[in-house]
Amino acid sequence: MSDKDKPVNEQIEEMSKTIVDTWQQNATMMTQLFNQSHDLLTKNMEPLNMDPSSMDPMNIGPAFTEANKILTSDPMKLMQANYELWKEHVALMQQAMMDLMNKGSGEDTKSSDKRFRHEDWTNNPMFDYIRKSYLITSKWMVSMMSSIEGLSEADKKKIVFHSQLLADAFSPSNFFMTNPEALRTMVESKGESVLKGMQNLQRDLDPATSQLSIMMSDPDAFELGKNIATTPGKIVFQNELLQLIQYEPTTAKVYERPLVIAPPWINKYYILDLQPKNSFIAWAVAQGYTVFVISWVNPDSALGAKTFEDYMQEGILNVLDVVEDATGVSEVSMIGYCIGGTLLSATLGYMASIGDNRIKAATFFASQADFSEAGDLKLFTDEAQVDNLERMMEDKGYLEGKSMATTFNMLRSNDLIWSFYVDNYLLGKDPLKFDLLYWNADSTRMPRETHLFYLREMYINNNLSKPGGITLKGVPIDLSKVKIPIYLQAAKDDHIAPYPSVFKSTGLYSGPVRFMLAGSGHIAGVINPPAAGKYNHWINEKQPKDLDEWMDGAEEHEGSWWNDWDKWLSKKSGKKVNKRIPGSGKLDVIEDAPGTYVSIKS
Repeated sequence: MSDKDKPVNEQIEEMSKTIVDTWQQNATMMTQLFNQSHDLLTKNMEPLNMDPSSMDPMNIGPAFTEANKILTSDPMKLMQANYELWKEHVALMQQAMMDLMNKGSGEDTKSSDKRFRHEDWTNNPMFDYIRKSYLITSKWMVSMMSSIEGLSEADKKKIVFHSQLLADAFSPSNFFMTNPEALRTMVESKGESVLKGMQNLQRDLDPATSQLSIMMSDPDAFELGKNIATTPGKIVFQNELLQLIQYEPTTAKVYERPLVIAPPWINKYYILDLQPKNSFIAWAVAQGYTVFVISWVNPDSALGAKTFEDYMQEGILNVLDVVEDATGVSEVSMIGYCIGGTLLSATLGYMASIGDNRIKAATFFASQADFSEAGDLKLFTDEAQVDNLERMMEDKGYLEGKSMATTFNMLRSNDLIWSFYVDNYLLGKDPLKFDLLYWNADSTRMPRETHLFYLREMYINNNLSKPGGITLKGVPIDLSKVKIPIYLQAAKDDHIAPYPSVFKSTGLYSGPVRFMLAGSGHIAGVINPPAAGKYNHWINEKQPKDLDEWMDGAEEHEGSWWNDWDKWLSKKSGKKVNKRIPGSGKLDVIEDAPGTYVSIKS
């Protein structure tokens, strides 16, 4: 007999039993998990005479231990919190029973949460209950941890962030037997989805370390220089740290001042040149700019001692010399993206102090110079965690690329971890053929000395924002000496360089600053070609120095911000001259773009 043919009283009885069991499991989950985590980090390490901190690279154990002490020291508050949770579950149970008897509210309860978009999450009473029960419990859990008083601000943020991570991990969508889409797919595919999911799991699981590396994109779908990173250009210079690409012009006339781009070395440069339809580089070339792009090397142990100062000297400063050799022009405009922008900021401060005025205008894509409000990444950069990273990098001289990639993915775990987990292993899907995901999986290593300097001086001490806070090549860096025009791009949903943090740079430079706020996040907020017609942007022409005032007076504009930037930079790029062909100056062509450095895999 099917469920729908059973008498209503039997359906209610079965539902009631399920509800009670589910609520009891949810109500005790947090305590069990905290206790297990604490035991692993302390008692289990004592017989081995090991330092527990070495088994806690994210330094979350002490914060959770302190949180547990505070929770258990106030039994009445804990009882009240559990009572509130119980009330919500009782109300849910009553509603579920009413729905079974067709006496529900009849309201559309379809969830906007991507995890629960399959129709069975709302149409099937059992899965609808499981979904709502989970959402009640996860919200309660995070809310309870947010309400703990007596923790330091840093520990409280860490507790809330990791509690949300824990809640996301235990979503019923992540488990086969509580994911209706996985169950339905198994039936419809006659078990093929389960077999394929197991094969995918075996493919992604390292047998030596038992580490799971979830495949996000088909690694065979793209080939550099063939169907990704295809804008025509030449390598005209290289040293230990970089290859310099000069792109072939597509207009008869070009602006006199070349445009030099310093992308992040945390990722590879071709995020700016994915495919012709979304290539910022190809678009900039088509606007008449002579474009040079730094392609950073993927460093190995031999480069572990390279410093932030080396990236400035062998990177930007050497490149400026090379660009002059290639074009005969000493004055340029520059773009810095993410950490490439942080390097550019520091370099501008250095150049201003020594009277080097070759950079006439600078643009920053999602870049920070003041890290006081650097967002959730600060949760991964306290002293203990950076000390752990230093120990990890001692032998090889670099941080593995996948370590940094995992950190970034944790900032959006549902989108960048669990969605792929479900697709790969529960639904047995093939990896996507998606250029952005292919690039995201093409990770890079971090040289030890540069990475430690960046984390300690920027994230922990915020010294770049302080006059004389850091010294490069014997010169104290003071960003207030930078007086050239600045264009600051930020994105509303950026989790890596939050727009309030980017906005703080408006108070660091002494020259005119144009701040622009784009839609979307750290990548799509930048890579948004006008033809796509996506993501609006906001501009306040008065450019006030207070963020709230800026937001209140900002005007929304449709689509991409690229044209606004072009209008700004074109006026600062000099007259039009004859196009420049790579290799026609003092530099010989080494090889075709995208070059060999970008092809080095981690």
